[in-house]
Amino acid sequence: MRAGDIDESKWAGRRVLVTGGLGFIGSNLARRLVGLGARVTLLDSMIPEYGGNPFNVAGIADAVRINYSDIRDPHTLPWLLRDCDVLFNLAGQSAHLDSMRDPFTDLQINVNAQLNLLEACRRHRPEIRVVFASTRQIYGRPKYLPVDEAHPVQPVDVNGINKASGEAYHLLYAKVYGMWCCALRLTNTYGPRMRVKDARQTFLGVWLRAAVQKTPFEVWGGAQLRDFSYVDDTVEALLGVAFCEGARGRAFNVGGEAPYALADVARLLAEEAPGARYEIRDFPAENKPIDIGDYHASDAALRRETGWAPKVPLREGLRRSVAFYRDHLHEYL
Repeated sequence: MRAGDIDESKWAGRRVLVTGGLGFIGSNLARRLVGLGARVTLLDSMIPEYGGNPFNVAGIADAVRINYSDIRDPHTLPWLLRDCDVLFNLAGQSAHLDSMRDPFTDLQINVNAQLNLLEACRRHRPEIRVVFASTRQIYGRPKYLPVDEAHPVQPVDVNGINKASGEAYHLLYAKVYGMWCCALRLTNTYGPRMRVKDARQTFLGVWLRAAVQKTPFEVWGGAQLRDFSYVDDTVEALLGVAFCEGARGRAFNVGGEAPYALADVARLLAEEAPGARYEIRDFPAENKPIDIGDYHASDAALRRETGWAPKVPLREGLRRSVAFYRDHLHEYL
């Protein structure tokens, strides 16, 4: 087995719960887990704005158990957790502007619900392994690049503050109660099954939709640097930490290959989707206060601890994404 490859023997027969399981990353993770022989339960509230989509599990729906409920509900969780080995906690609200318009809902989902879930684990399944999907947004505007895990946590919006709190609770429960918890700070994950009807998950979803429909899309600024993580690479990072003892009680950055200027990302996308058109515009006034400028991560700690490394370069990831939405865009509008 090569360094960074998943030990499939660790997953066969394992009982795994994925919150946000009908969403973008959750459904791609579910497909991989089914292929590894795990016994998978997907929990999703199906709140319309948050990306859950039954089509995301087309082809594996009969191989997983689906529970339509909300992690804010304290009554369902003990039953779902009672025999689980691993919990991938991906449920959350990710839209930055939504968090500024409706901060209390963001607080309920990204803080209160996370504490509710952790308390259910502590009381009913303290031996479970919990991998939490955090975000690079908690760092705010970078003070240096690349951003490593020692960078100050200084969010620029309500969503970042609440996600930082949710992560902190996971790490606290590992320290104080001895639970097995780990957090991955994800950055610009993209690929098949992402939300593309709007920018609630990422701007790249809007770009992909427009590129496939051959309608113009806007690039705000264009010079900002970003790194991108294709969803298959993100899934391998999630799997890679779940049975890594050195990951217990820690948070890791998940990055991608070398960063790209947004204008270059738009150019690559247009090359992979002939007929796509884009315009470079000034940053909108509404978004400018929460823009973080350039960002790219150092994921050296994750690589050292697990052997993980991204395998899908941006051009290839965009090519796969365009091909997926050419075939299935109607399921995501």
